Amino acid sequence: MSSAIVTAFRREPRLGKITLGLLLALIILVPIGNLLIPAGSALHVSTYTVTLLGKYLCYALLALALDLAWGYLGILSLGHGAFFALGGYAMGMYLMRQIGSRGVYGNPVLPDFMVFLNWQELPWYWYGFSYFIWALVMMLFVPGLLAFVLGWLCFRSRVSGVYLSIITQAMTYALMLAFYRNEMGFGGNNGLTDFKDILGFSLTADTTRVALFAITGLTVLAVYGLLRSIMDSRLGKLVVAVRDAEMRVRFVGFRVEHIKLAIFVLSAMIAGVAGALYVPQVGIINPSEFAPLASIEIIIWVALGGRATLFGAIIGAFMVNYAKTWLTAAFPDAWLFFLGALFVLVTIFLKEGIAGLVAQKRKPQDTPPPSETPAAQEEAALPVEEQAMVS
Repeated sequence: MSSAIVTAFRREPRLGKITLGLLLALIILVPIGNLLIPAGSALHVSTYTVTLLGKYLCYALLALALDLAWGYLGILSLGHGAFFALGGYAMGMYLMRQIGSRGVYGNPVLPDFMVFLNWQELPWYWYGFSYFIWALVMMLFVPGLLAFVLGWLCFRSRVSGVYLSIITQAMTYALMLAFYRNEMGFGGNNGLTDFKDILGFSLTADTTRVALFAITGLTVLAVYGLLRSIMDSRLGKLVVAVRDAEMRVRFVGFRVEHIKLAIFVLSAMIAGVAGALYVPQVGIINPSEFAPLASIEIIIWVALGGRATLFGAIIGAFMVNYAKTWLTAAFPDAWLFFLGALFVLVTIFLKEGIAGLVAQKRKPQDTPPPSETPAAQEEAALPVEEQAMVS
């Protein structure tokens, strides 16, 4: 993992190196500021800030997943909010099973919401979630399986573009409606909450929150290194070729649907990991995470930071969510207007995002066109006959 991170860092443009450097500094300094520096010091990092930054890191990981699918493969998915939520529910079910008899109703087997709804036994799909390893498997398997089924049906039928986006959004909306139903056994409107501990460690302890923050940050770095190594390989070049000239890749003899399916499933699994890391830090997971607006927000993060850059997705996730945190507190009625205006402005004036803007500013002066070079100017001064001889 460390070698992949080092290799990715060396190959990054300057803005990418700055982003990764700041991310690494955040992972190191925030735990020190929270655990080692006294609360009265100006350098102390509060537990609230640790949790907030951990949430931003989860969003950054989710943005990386979408950048892989949209930026590099060209699939504008409106379903990554669903993959994120499914991973979150997998971790939430494990955390609910750890409550046991410490719940409000004291039932050692059934979660409180099931007791309240007068359920008599635990549904079969809850059985394995007493074990942490099962939750880890499910947070990858369930989003991956859903992406595999959806991708296999769409890609083999050559569904793409706006039609694929509509299908992914319809899937997300259908899942949201299903999870709102109490009969599904996932807590209904209230979702899963009131978690106590994870692997025996209290979720309210500062050390646990710092550990979750550090694990999330390291996961972001590891996934970044993995995706960069993939995109720098022959497979990555093939993925970009599928995005830019799908029919040509088909004519060469590659099975484009297999390439799309593999990358789409990987992207969904990364989104599931982001959701699983998000739930123990935030303390709740409910069907609102399936809302279509949530998936649209993810697209704005990636578009603002810059598609097909990876580090741009991280920048966009941090910037938009920090603005959301501030605006929803200072001007709660203005957030949605700001989000819509940001989407319009980025689409019109910042098509390559912040990463593209910085790269354009740092690009050296373009070489003059052939007509403005000294040789061309000298040739233009010659008589017509001599110009013909020179050409």
